[in-house]
Parts: sequence; C-alpha cells; structure tokens
Amino acid sequence: MGDGRTRVVLGRAQVAREVRAAAPLARSLRAPLTAAAPWLTTVLAVQSVHPRPRVVPAAVVVGPPSAGGPDALALLALAGSGPVVTATLLGAGLPVPGGRPAARLLARDDDAAADLAESVLGVLTALHRPWRLRLAGLPLGDPAVRALARLRPDAVVATTRSRRLVDDLDAAPGTVVRSRDARDVDAALPALLAGVRDRRTRDLVRAAARLHAAAGRVEVATVADGGRSRAGLLTLLDGGDRLPWWGRSEIGGLREERGAPLVGVSLTGRGRALRAVVDRVVPLLPVSRPRGSG
Repeated sequence: MGDGRTRVVLGRAQVAREVRAAAPLARSLRAPLTAAAPWLTTVLAVQSVHPRPRVVPAAVVVGPPSAGGPDALALLALAGSGPVVTATLLGAGLPVPGGRPAARLLARDDDAAADLAESVLGVLTALHRPWRLRLAGLPLGDPAVRALARLRPDAVVATTRSRRLVDDLDAAPGTVVRSRDARDVDAALPALLAGVRDRRTRDLVRAAARLHAAAGRVEVATVADGGRSRAGLLTLLDGGDRLPWWGRSEIGGLREERGAPLVGVSLTGRGRALRAVVDRVVPLLPVSRPRGSG
C-alpha cells in the first residue's frame, strides 16, 4: 500500500527486503550495528517463531523504489492489546548493548524525516481501532521525533539516561580468556544463557551472537575454574567501538554505569476510518479477550 512517495509493507519477508534495501542509507547515517540489516533481520527471524507476544512487523518507507534505496525508513512492530494497537520500534524489549542509542528512524535529511513522521501518523490514524505509539532508545535531536512533535503537539517527548555494561573482568579473580573465534563464542553461549527463562531473549542473543561472530564482530571473554564457567561476556565490535552486551559473573568484574541520554516519544489516538486499506493490518493483530469473558 502507498501513494508513490510513501508506502507501508507488512510481514517478515517484505520488511526484511526493505531493511536490506535501506542498508546504504543506514551506512551513510552511521547507524549502529543494532540498527543495521544483519541485526534487524535476526530480530525478524526470532519474532517470527514466537507467537507470544504476537507482533506484525511493518516498514514505513519514504521514497520510490530505486537502486539507491529509500529516503527514510521506520521499522515498527504492531501489536494488539485488547482493542488497542500499539506501535513500537522493531526489536523493542530485546537485549541490546547499553550506553548509547541502539535504534534509528532513518532519514536522509529533515524533509525526509518530516515525510516519515507524517507517514507513521497516517498509518496509525487510519486504523479503525484506538492506537498508541511508543518509540524509545533514539538519539537526542532525532529529526523524525521533532517532526512528530510538530505534527502532534500532544506528543510526549522525554529523555532518559541509558545504562551501559562495563567490562572489568581483567581486574576480577582468575584468568580471562578473550577470543573472536566463532567456535569459542558458540561454546560459551550455553553458560551465558543458563537460567534465562525468556525464550525470545535466549534466541535473540544466540542467533545474533552467532551471526555477528561469523563476521568477526563479537568478542567473548570467559573465566573458568576447574572446568566450570565463573564469568562470561559477549562484546559487540562496531567499527572501532567495543560494546559490552551480554554477560554473567560469579566473581565480579561486570558493573553498570550511566551512559548517553536517549529520547523517546509517546502518543495516543482514537483511530478513524479515513483510509480503509490501511486497516488491513487489523485482522493480523491479536485481540486479547477481557478476563472473565465467555
């Protein structure tokens, strides 16, 4: 669906195609690894095999299809909670490295960002159901967030301070072994994920670690004693940045500290039937039955 300048696509395969098409734009904007195609396609794959919570991935695209890619892209997850449709950023709630903005609303310039904000609102306001928009983890000054606030003065824009994991394992008791070998990363995963009950989290960490390790973009640090794992840490390597991501320790050496500020935007609406074609989303979204209903 779309008007030539903007379009909305739904479903894992179609959204993955838009993610790959936007890879040049993401690189030009220096989007982080967690807003790049390998990570996002992993998120899509993980979400597709977990029926709860059920979400419909959606890509809001600005710019006609071309070899050069889009001018702007918002990747959303649409979910039904009772009669309300909630839109969040794709991958929201899954583990990412802390300390800096992990998500992006990709836009080539301010005009593209304004078109993107208008298109996102258009998708939501055309629904036949009440909706809420909850976008978080974006960089300060995000032009699409500013455009959303201009279009809807009732939007709530708020900043939070991120938390980042700090790798002090070299100061902890024992010998730290560090490796970028994909086999070592894979061997460390069972101990790192032991005790994690949430299957989506386990699957995302496992799949993303394996994929990025194959490209040389993950380091694993381990401390063992008598053949038993005492500590472990996965660190993502994003260009020249080291991003401690997922760890566990019985001996210390891992701590958290304040990171960069993040911005988010929240907005709600009643929905209306202006463009019924957009409401094709609705049958795909689960509706939770009220407790006590027959």
